Amino acid sequence: MAQLGTFTADQAAELAIVTRSGFVESRHVGSAVVLDQHGEVQRSIGAPEAPVFPRSSLKPFQAIAVMNAGVQLRGPQAVLATASHAGTMRHMSTVRAMLTTAGLPEDALQCPPAFPGDQATRDEMVRQGVGPQRIAMNCSGKHAAMLLACVANGWDAASYLHPEHPLQRAVRDTVERFTGEKPVATAVDGCGAPVFAISLIGLARGIARVRTSSATSPFAIYRNAGALVDAVLEDPWAIEGPGRPNTVVIERLGVFAKLGAEGVMVMAARDGTTVALKVLDGSGRASTLVGLELLVAAGALPRQEVDDVLEQLDLTITGGGEPVGRIEVSPTL
Repeated sequence: MAQLGTFTADQAAELAIVTRSGFVESRHVGSAVVLDQHGEVQRSIGAPEAPVFPRSSLKPFQAIAVMNAGVQLRGPQAVLATASHAGTMRHMSTVRAMLTTAGLPEDALQCPPAFPGDQATRDEMVRQGVGPQRIAMNCSGKHAAMLLACVANGWDAASYLHPEHPLQRAVRDTVERFTGEKPVATAVDGCGAPVFAISLIGLARGIARVRTSSATSPFAIYRNAGALVDAVLEDPWAIEGPGRPNTVVIERLGVFAKLGAEGVMVMAARDGTTVALKVLDGSGRASTLVGLELLVAAGALPRQEVDDVLEQLDLTITGGGEPVGRIEVSPTL
C-alpha cells in the first residue's frame, strides 16, 4: 500500500538553483500554482493538485477562526496571531499583553519552549541566564490568540490543541470554507497545533480569498479576513521581524506573504494574484525568491521593485568569506 504523502520528485519541477563559482551546486525542485486576480489557475508547475501540509502558511485561517469566535484582534495583536515571529522583545511584549487580556500566565501556552530567532534577543537572554521560553517560540502569538478564543467562549484552555476541541474544529471549518477543500490528512505541527493537508491550489485559493476580503464586508468571516490583511499591511514587523523576508516583502511591495516550514510560501499581490508553492526538499532558502519571480511573471509586480527587494534578502553564496555564487530562480521556470 502506498504511503499517503505529497508529490514525488518525478512530479516536481525545478524551481531554483544554487551556483558556486560558476557551477550549479544544488537544485531545488517543487510545485507551485499561480492564480490570476479572478481566482483562476493561470500557471501550474509540478503537481500543485497534490496535498501538502501548509505548516505556518495555515496561520491566516487559524487567526480568522479565532476572530470569528468573538475575539476582537486588531493591530499588532492580530498580526501576532498569524505570525512566525523572530521573538524580539517587541514581539514577546505583544504576546504578553494578549495573555494578560486572557487572564492567563505564560505557562498556559502549549507551544514548546524555544530561544527567539532574533540573535540580539537570544544573546541577551543567554547573558541573563534565561533559558528557552514558550513565549519566545515563533508560534506563541498564535497560541495566545487561541487561548483568548477559549476564554471568550468558555472552552477548556487545557485541551485547546486537541483536534476535536471546539476551536480546532472551527479552524478546520475555516480552512474548508476558504480553500474549498476538505483536508485529506491531519497531523501535529511543530508548535503542537493540528495542521491539515490540502493542495497548493486549495491553499492559493484560500489565501486569495483572504487577500481580497474587505473589513467592511457584510459577512463576519470576510470582515475578519479583511481586518487581518489590513493589520498585516499596517504592522509588517510583527509577522516575522525587521529585515526578515516576509516583513521586507510586505513593507516594500504591499504583498500579503506568509512562509511555512518545509519550503512552503504563499504570496498575494494587491490585485489578488496569488502564488502558493512548496520546495520538495523542505528548504525555505529559495521560496521567497521563487514566489516573487512568479508574481513578476504574472504581471502582478514590477520587475525593478522586486529586484530592489531581492537585494535585501540573503541570496548570496560565500566562499572564504567572499561572494562566490547566488541562489537563483531556475532558468526553466
